[in-house]
Amino acid sequence: MARRGFFAEMNYQTQQAEKRRRQQLAATYRAHAAAERQAEQSRKAAEAARAAASRACAADQKAAEKEAARLHVEARLAEVASLNADLASDLEEIDGLLAWTLEVDDYVGLEELKVNEVEHPPFNPRALGSPAPALPELVYPPEPVYQEPPAPSGLGAAFGGKKKHQEAIQQARAWHDAVYRAWHEQVTAMHAAYVARQASRQQAEEERLTKLAAAEAAYQEECRQREAEAEARNQELAKLVNELAFDVESAIQEYVGIVLSNSVYPEVFPVRHDHQFNLGTRELALTTTVPEPSAVPSVREYKYVKAKDEITPTSLPVKAQKDRYANAVWQVAVRTLHEIFEADRAGKIHSISLTVGVDRVAPATGRPETVPLVVVAADRQAFGEFDLANVVPQATLTHLGAAMSKSPFDLTPADTSRGVRVRGQH
Repeated sequence: MARRGFFAEMNYQTQQAEKRRRQQLAATYRAHAAAERQAEQSRKAAEAARAAASRACAADQKAAEKEAARLHVEARLAEVASLNADLASDLEEIDGLLAWTLEVDDYVGLEELKVNEVEHPPFNPRALGSPAPALPELVYPPEPVYQEPPAPSGLGAAFGGKKKHQEAIQQARAWHDAVYRAWHEQVTAMHAAYVARQASRQQAEEERLTKLAAAEAAYQEECRQREAEAEARNQELAKLVNELAFDVESAIQEYVGIVLSNSVYPEVFPVRHDHQFNLGTRELALTTTVPEPSAVPSVREYKYVKAKDEITPTSLPVKAQKDRYANAVWQVAVRTLHEIFEADRAGKIHSISLTVGVDRVAPATGRPETVPLVVVAADRQAFGEFDLANVVPQATLTHLGAAMSKSPFDLTPADTSRGVRVRGQH
């Protein structure tokens, strides 16, 4: 059996996103989201009330505790509403498996998968885009200025003043010379340190620019790779379109995979497809695997039991569980046939041989096995006459002569001993 190809996988991811979008538009989803918000708000209000009760004085504590208890019950009821909304959404999706696909055209226009324009993320240099800050201008301390001692005058000059003045001058010049040397050494050291910092900054800036250029080159290479991948993808797509037009078996096989990748099922009821097309007979052999009965919710509703402060589920009657699961299986079978025939506008597939089954571990042998629940063959012309919006899926399969399990819920295998085409002839 074939695995999902590249275009099928790409299309599948797109359809998953579309499914989430459609779910968010659905009324049940909105109800579920609203219930969740209410539950969260009620829970926070109850917590705040309990905290207030613990801080209240004795006189107010009783009233605060009563309010906290009321809000706690309200939060639990909101939680129940959220669970029930979620449950209703799941059950609605399971019950509407066939209706879901009838709302859309299952045809896949391959040109829609073409990459017309490659989207590149903007280049983000991060820290490399910011140059190192410039160093502040160096401010030197002021140069020492020599100030000569004033000359003596009057009697001071006559009684040895001149000699003392010369000695003062010599001392002043010696002090100035010492101060100047210290200043010069300081200025020289400051200049050297500043030059070193400038050189370090320049080196860091050169390294930054080198790394920035490398980052830009890597970004451009990534863009080129994305462009090349898009071009290669478009060439493969063009090849697929051409081969599909000329009835190449592998191309029809790939197209079926793309169509099946469009068939997105609810998370609560995941479905897998395997297929093989035979060009000689124009028949598609298709195997669809559905989940075991335990995947279908067995809960009818959730209730809050105030006396025990518990949320308890109420189970669906066993018959209702069996009917829902069986109906889901019948819907999957009819839906799968419909999706293939509707998508194959060119009529390349004349008939489909379909098996819908469950993978499980055999209780008798402990080994993996597939239990067939529906085995049916359908040709395009006969199936195309059905109005699926008004059919009962089980009746449709019976009309097609399908071999059907008498109890899908109990995983009772369908009786295929006579063959489904023989059945269809009676």
